[in-house]
Amino acid sequence: MIASMPRVLFLVASVTTLALALPTATAAARSRQIHLRFYMHDITGGPGQTAVQLVKGPGPAHPFMSGAHFGDTTVIDDALTEGPSAASPAVGRAQGSYMLAGLKDPVLIVSMTVALTGGAYNGSTIAVVGRDDLSAAVRELAVAGGTGAFRKARGHVLWRTVRLESRDHMVLGLDVYATVPGGVDIPSDGQRPAVLNGQPDCYISAE
Repeated sequence: MIASMPRVLFLVASVTTLALALPTATAAARSRQIHLRFYMHDITGGPGQTAVQLVKGPGPAHPFMSGAHFGDTTVIDDALTEGPSAASPAVGRAQGSYMLAGLKDPVLIVSMTVALTGGAYNGSTIAVVGRDDLSAAVRELAVAGGTGAFRKARGHVLWRTVRLESRDHMVLGLDVYATVPGGVDIPSDGQRPAVLNGQPDCYISAE
């Protein structure tokens, strides 16, 4: 009996370890990949202004951005729309700030919250932070969490300038790729889009 004790203890330990691992594996299996696409309207002046300079940077003038100075900080409350036109249906707001953080390069540091106000994810938010190099055609920023359907979300945002409506109105296209961990409730009010061909959810269709 004494000789068999190590084997019994090993079996008990193995079963306990397996039991503890199962909930984690199950939660991981329930994680979802979500893809959102929308357009952001950054209007720095004129009627409908949504971006206001909060701090005039005390640093040197930027060599390639006329009128800009190192440290310029702008606060935003930009509209998010389904399509690139400002007349497209509204889907939310991008609220936060960006700061000119490049002495020579046209680089902004962005910190904002995407507040969704339409569709199945109405009321949920996504935190977006990162480096926006205006000289690059496509920039990658980070998804650093969220609330509601995006609680504990992680992922990235592909960010591009789509067009200039005017000198003061820039339209940005955002593709958000987020992983939502298991255990987070995903809305199912009949509006949530289906997964097509095994691909992630597409909240807003492509152009």
